[in-house]
Amino acid sequence: MRRDAGPDFIEALARGLDVLRCFQPGRPYMTLSEVAAGAQLARPTARRILITLQQLGYVRSDEAGFSLTPRVLELGMTYIGSQNIWELAGPHLRTLVERTRESCSIAQLDGSDIVYVSRVAMPKLVTLSVTVGTRFPAVQTSLGKVLLAALDGPALDGVLGQPSRSGITPRRRPQRDELDEMLRDVRAKGWAMTDEELALGIRSIAAPIRNGQGRTVAAVNVNAHAAETSVDRLVEHHLPLLLRTAGDISADWAAWESRPLATLAPRAG
Repeated sequence: MRRDAGPDFIEALARGLDVLRCFQPGRPYMTLSEVAAGAQLARPTARRILITLQQLGYVRSDEAGFSLTPRVLELGMTYIGSQNIWELAGPHLRTLVERTRESCSIAQLDGSDIVYVSRVAMPKLVTLSVTVGTRFPAVQTSLGKVLLAALDGPALDGVLGQPSRSGITPRRRPQRDELDEMLRDVRAKGWAMTDEELALGIRSIAAPIRNGQGRTVAAVNVNAHAAETSVDRLVEHHLPLLLRTAGDISADWAAWESRPLATLAPRAG
């Protein structure tokens, strides 16, 4: 038995998981000896576990050796399917906050407004209170610019034709030609920034969250106070971390979308 394992610890189950974890990227096929060495098991033990996993449909064997089957994906998809997408995004958002020491949020478009759907805040001086459910005019926010930039002409016209329901009066109201130029820049760069356009002291940078088909479904941002965080700091330090986080959340979104929506009844017998 492993060190520090209690009386309820199931060693055989742990060894089975060790065997599954042996199959790393670049090693799709492994011999019995390689599995035994990778899992730190005796060959007879590794062989029994592989045979068990093969009978359960998680492993196959041929002349090249042992390999995993697509059924292994069920183990991860069970977790994916048990969560909602914002719960899956939460750890990524918290990591981004830890690395930037700034408040970070995710928002979606609702008419001409953005609505915050997930947020992890840092206790800093801010001029606007933001919680999940808060809405702001999309045009004056980095989150909104990312979401607006993903719309085609007719859809964009329809969104911009709707009045804001945020109750906020932004500091700047760009003309349509100026806004179109901003959105072209966002599309070209793949991210957006605002500098005190919504309210004095509010500076932020945002990137798109995309689904498995590449469609922008939300946006994630890093929000800072202008007196504490410079534009250079946002772009040079925070932006690479933000883009990585957006990519990670997008990957989770794609997996979440592909989760099984129904569980088949077990076969009789």
